[in-house]
Amino acid sequence: MPMLEINNIEVKYKGLILVLKGLSMRVDKGALVCVLGSNGAGKTTLLKSISGLLKTEEGKVTDGNIMFEGKRIDNMPSPAIVKMGIVQVMEGRRTFGHLSAEENVIIGANHFSDSKVRQDLDMVYSYFPKLKELRHTTCGYLSGGEQQMVVIGRALMARPRLILLDEPSLGLSPILQATIFEVIKGISEEQKVGVLLVEQNALAALSISSYGYVLENGRVVLDGSSDSLKANEDIKEFYLGLSKVGARKSYREVKHYKRRKRWLG
Repeated sequence: MPMLEINNIEVKYKGLILVLKGLSMRVDKGALVCVLGSNGAGKTTLLKSISGLLKTEEGKVTDGNIMFEGKRIDNMPSPAIVKMGIVQVMEGRRTFGHLSAEENVIIGANHFSDSKVRQDLDMVYSYFPKLKELRHTTCGYLSGGEQQMVVIGRALMARPRLILLDEPSLGLSPILQATIFEVIKGISEEQKVGVLLVEQNALAALSISSYGYVLENGRVVLDGSSDSLKANEDIKEFYLGLSKVGARKSYREVKHYKRRKRWLG
């Protein structure tokens, strides 16, 4: 049984706007799975469908179901989903700017009161030594990369079984991106935490994940092992920017129908 199983779901906003259309995927226990797709493909909606945050935006799973460890969760409120072990790290590094870095991190453990909270905090600092140095710094004064460390650390404090990561590399320098991806891979392997990673940096996402899905217009149009996706000519051309001869190619040079024909034909 997979840890997370999404079965043919449809998602609508305000009962009218259809965003996800018969989407199915799975995440096995401790696996790192990536989701690729252009802007507007439905990637963030997918994560919010799992975490229960759709309700805050008048969205709803109108067909199909989402199962977590054998239990249906698409009709559950988000606090109950968090307590089951699913934590979403949202795009844009949502922090409490007036609190210190450490206070922001500890908020993730707000439903725990045991002595292990201190151990959890030490674990976070083992992944982000820089964060320990900055623990008393007001979060609003941290850089984008440092704030990304804070929100991932906060998610770890919730003792997740599955982390949903939405564009963690957005706006970061290449060096910080590499650091963040290395930590994400380490968390998945060492903590045995499942990760569903939505990411625009396709090469980095495929390099650390074991399996990937490609979304287009609310549907899964391609999936497979990360190695097979990296070798796929469509992925090379449309997400890695490489032509068949290995040269960089402009997206504007490529006809959209050609991609659709190859993937769906």
